[in-house]
Parts: sequence; C-alpha cells; structure tokens
Amino acid sequence: MDQIVLQAMQKWPNVPHCHGWLGLDARGAWRMRDESAQRQNLPGDKIMHTALVGFINRNYKADEQGCWYFQNGPQRVYVDLALTPYIAHTDPRQGYVLQTGEAMGTIEAVMLTEDGRLLLISATQVAAIDDRDLAECITQLRMDGSIVSDEALLEWLATPDDQRILTWQHAETAIAISRISTANIAPHFGFVSKPRPI
Repeated sequence: MDQIVLQAMQKWPNVPHCHGWLGLDARGAWRMRDESAQRQNLPGDKIMHTALVGFINRNYKADEQGCWYFQNGPQRVYVDLALTPYIAHTDPRQGYVLQTGEAMGTIEAVMLTEDGRLLLISATQVAAIDDRDLAECITQLRMDGSIVSDEALLEWLATPDDQRILTWQHAETAIAISRISTANIAPHFGFVSKPRPI
C-alpha cells in the first residue's frame, strides 16, 4: 500500500466505506459507477487516467470476508467484480499478467465456465482470462492428449457428463481442466462479487 494511504488511514481512522461506485469489468478495466449506472446496473465509465489506475492497482486488497476494495486514502472503496478479483492478460515476456500489472503466480489449477471463460488459479489468485486473449489460450488445450478442435470443445462444454479429459498445456505441465458454473465462481473461491454494507 502507498505510504500516503497508510498515513491517511492513521490520521482519519473512521471514514465511512464506499460501496457500488467502483467496478472491475471482465476485461480488467476499472469502472467508475455513478448513481445512474448503479440504478440501471450498468458497468459505468472506464477509468482512463493512467496515474489513477496505477494508484488503484497498488492499493487493491481484500478484507477478511472476501470483499475486494481500493484503499483511497482513509476510505475503503469496495469493488463490484464482474467475474473474478483478477483479470489476466497474456504477455510474451511474463506469461500472464494481472490487471494490477503484477505477474500471475504459478498456475496450479484451470477451470472453464459453461460459456467458455477460462480461469487460472494460483495459490493466492483466481483470474479470468480477458476474452481478447482467449483465442491464444485455447491453443494450449488438449483433449485426451491431442489438440482440441472447436467442435469438440463446444461439445465438452455443452455436455457436463462428458468423460473425455480436457487439459491445459503450460510449459512442460499438463493441468486437468475442471468445470465451474459462472454463478459458483464467487462462492467457490470465497469472494464477494458485490460488497454492500450490512
């Protein structure tokens, strides 16, 4: 966390939290959600200011209940998550980079949702792949050891009891892919998609 943020937290320890005004979309963009966006359940305006995005990225954390927030000086600004707490992008040098700019940790598990969203899981992170990078990631999928065709993948996704083994080839490791429904992502990983005051 930035030193200026830590100092502000000590100086003003009881500032009320903010809910609903900041979102993280499924492509890793931070969104400012004014009252109109909140009422209409819209994603809000994409934050384009480079310094502000960097500030949010450096001060993005989760509390003990699994609610993700941006510590804005003395105030916690809780984040509405469109999909997962992190969104990963492919990077030719670092492999997978999160929307915060940090490299993703060692990938230990891979999951696919019913609509083909790919989730990468490390010891401390769960990240959905930005859909613009999905085509590149699909080339790493194997079914029963062979490159998977689009038709076979769609059939596997549409048939929950399909017994064929789908794996994700990463470096020298093949990781078996498991299924997860979009609705079960947050409860499975213990985070809150839309934190609200109790």
